[in-house]
Amino acid sequence: MMRPRTGIHSPISRRRVLAGAGTLPLVALALRGAAAAAEGLDLGEAQPFDFDWLRDQAKQLASKPYEPPVIRFADVLERIDYDAYQQIRFIPNHALWANDDGPFPIQFFHLGRFFKAPVQLHAVKDGQAREILYSPSLFSFGKADFAAQLPEDIGFAGFRVMDTGSKTDWLAFLGAAYFRSSGQLDQYGLSTRGIAIDTGLPTPEEFPRFTGFWFEPSATDPLAVVIYALMDGPSIAGAYRMECAKHDGVVMQIEAALYARSDIKRLGVAPLTSMFWYDETNRRQARDWRPEIHDSDGLAILTGAGEHIWRPLNDPPQLQVSWFVDKDPKGFGLLQRDRNFENYEDDGVFYDRRPSVWVEPLEGWGEGAVQLVEIPTDDEISDNIVAYWLPKAPVKAGSEWNFKYRLHWLADEPYPPNLARVIATRVGRGGIPGQPRPKDKKKIVIDFAGGPLEDLKKGDPVQLIVDAARGTIDGDYTLQVVGTKHWRAFFDIAVDGDAPVDIRAFLRYNDRPLSETWLFQFIPFDY
Repeated sequence: MMRPRTGIHSPISRRRVLAGAGTLPLVALALRGAAAAAEGLDLGEAQPFDFDWLRDQAKQLASKPYEPPVIRFADVLERIDYDAYQQIRFIPNHALWANDDGPFPIQFFHLGRFFKAPVQLHAVKDGQAREILYSPSLFSFGKADFAAQLPEDIGFAGFRVMDTGSKTDWLAFLGAAYFRSSGQLDQYGLSTRGIAIDTGLPTPEEFPRFTGFWFEPSATDPLAVVIYALMDGPSIAGAYRMECAKHDGVVMQIEAALYARSDIKRLGVAPLTSMFWYDETNRRQARDWRPEIHDSDGLAILTGAGEHIWRPLNDPPQLQVSWFVDKDPKGFGLLQRDRNFENYEDDGVFYDRRPSVWVEPLEGWGEGAVQLVEIPTDDEISDNIVAYWLPKAPVKAGSEWNFKYRLHWLADEPYPPNLARVIATRVGRGGIPGQPRPKDKKKIVIDFAGGPLEDLKKGDPVQLIVDAARGTIDGDYTLQVVGTKHWRAFFDIAVDGDAPVDIRAFLRYNDRPLSETWLFQFIPFDY
């Protein structure tokens, strides 16, 4: 279940490889068509294309048995390991829209050890789609020149969208149904994907793949590209339309039409995949020299009723699945709130710049739950955090599901509350310094900042409202942190047994809430 991660031309790409990258059937390549395009690309024959056609293709796929992939020249692709893969570079002047006839240049990824199944790529213009045909002349191979001998119909692994006039990319699709953006701070971090299937169950997780993509300039935004994708997997097929805009941050407006081939126990909509090892909350697990290591430090939820929730992430001793039951949620996301470099001290991978990703439903999603899956890890190389929307209704074979939502890749959530927000959670020994410490108690300290706290002064009667699913709480109080407008809440908790305990807290003043709701899963023996 825990997946190594693949970076897209980032400093940590050596350590990141997505599982399931070679699990899609080879799609028949279109006939080689007319003359080369202006960008130096060879295109197939023109075919009518629109989203209705793509939805129909997905529906037809779901009505037939799934065909496992046939990987060609697997022995050669296996030789393209990380080091060899870094030698293979796409030649920039061959990019789609390299000549400014589209919003952003699009470059293509070569197949390799971790990405053996090709995807079809197409350029769309005036309702006509032409397949972009692979040629070794599109790449330079360096010391991996053996890869240039692969046949000219071997295909591509994925693509990346480049900044105009820049050598950097801001959006990339590579492996299974995963995609990533460097977001507002221009640093890759967490990933998202088309769908999650059976995540966190005892049975193996399924990884459908995008099998084909179609690229079209946006009709309404000169700084947006429309990406269509066809998805296929053992239990599902789907069609996606994603309008991806890059302004101050990156916003993707997504429409997904999903068709179930078989019953699905757990369908995760708009799944986010990230990494959390340790921060100030679980210092006991800090076995590295850096103070903190994480792509995201919390799950934020804006419920259908309008409550703002912050759930700090854990690296639990065993797999944990948390449910946040809701109806028509207004949004949720995995966020990186801590932006202080000194809390990471890493100028190679820049955890302080990792994007936050917020999911904003555009239509009512009905009843269900935001589900958070936390998987134990002892290193930073693997994604161990997943969050998604889980519909309450069962997913039966032959059923159709439609979802519309936005993904915001930003430094912060797009709709922050007019309330104080949690900026740190710490756990330590309970009791009072200088006095005998009770062995059965732990002290939890929560720091809040912003919102109405800016108008308060030291000594104002700010209350901490806190309760736990089990155990006893005492010694709670609050104070303003000297020299700041931050407020700090303290309490002790005593719990029998080692099972996790859910704790809920917020600040109140004059019978009105001052802060978002802090939800925490306290694991007694883990501190």
